Amino acid sequence: MDAPRSPIGPKLITTTALAPAIWGTSYYASTEFLPPDRPLLAGTVRALPSGVALLLATRRLPHGWWWLKVAVLGSLNIGAFFALLFVAAYRLPGGVAATLGAIQPLAAAGLGALLLSEPIRRHLVTAGLLGMVGVAMLVLRADAELDAVGVVAGLAGALSMATGVVLTKRWGRPVPLLTFTSWQLVAGGLVLLPLMLLAEGPPPMPTTTNLIGYAWLTIIGTVLAYNLWFRGVQAIPVAQVSLLGVLSPLVAALVGLVALGQTLTFGQLVGVALILAALIIGQRDHSNVASVERHHRGGGEDANRRGEAERRRDDRDAELAWSTNPRGDV
Repeated sequence: MDAPRSPIGPKLITTTALAPAIWGTSYYASTEFLPPDRPLLAGTVRALPSGVALLLATRRLPHGWWWLKVAVLGSLNIGAFFALLFVAAYRLPGGVAATLGAIQPLAAAGLGALLLSEPIRRHLVTAGLLGMVGVAMLVLRADAELDAVGVVAGLAGALSMATGVVLTKRWGRPVPLLTFTSWQLVAGGLVLLPLMLLAEGPPPMPTTTNLIGYAWLTIIGTVLAYNLWFRGVQAIPVAQVSLLGVLSPLVAALVGLVALGQTLTFGQLVGVALILAALIIGQRDHSNVASVERHHRGGGEDANRRGEAERRRDDRDAELAWSTNPRGDV
């Protein structure tokens, strides 16, 4: 008799993986299309205008405890994460910053066990370690210098995103996906806006090239990517979904290879192979993951019940189900 079909199917994993893959194009878009030395401006423009546009389209505001929850999630997933990422990028070589960010799957696994009672699965830990080593081999240089502030910022950024992923899954979402995404983008953008003005000053007049870059980062790199990401976070175990983040440095390297004429050394090719191995190992055995989550669903965790319900419905039914629980109490 065939095993039951896992609610976490290849289609969901593939669409979720598109988000970090799209984010991997951000380095090329920022360096080739945006004003130089204005990273906080890039982050603010990515988050705030798109969030406001989505909010005007969906016309629904948080209420009750969700104001506080949205402020926390928007800061962790977008505002604080972008700011810390840019501090690390400016104070560290790019390879060091990317390697520090690759600890996120391991941090998410630990937080998921603590806050969601998700078991720490050995193959996911193995995949996380392989991914971190692969990213280091792909982007880390032997002559890279360390800076204490940059290292702290890089680690804090990885922890911020991991915490945001775990809390997003724990709290669920009380509204359809576009509305939920708009709340977080606005909250994150409002965190970045004063930081941008203090650190970089008023933005310069954009050129046509700048507008093309902003359009890509806003429409594709933010609105589309974050909707795909938050949808996957709700359904896939946090260690498994966080592991998809290693696609960002991989895609960034491949874009550099194709668009900028860069080359890869033998060691970097080994790093690519390790990243691919980590992704394959991390996404295997979906049926066992699903059965574990169904077992833990009986423990009374609302987030697990909501996640299981969403995996058993198509996207439209899921959004209708979420809208019937506007308070989102946990």
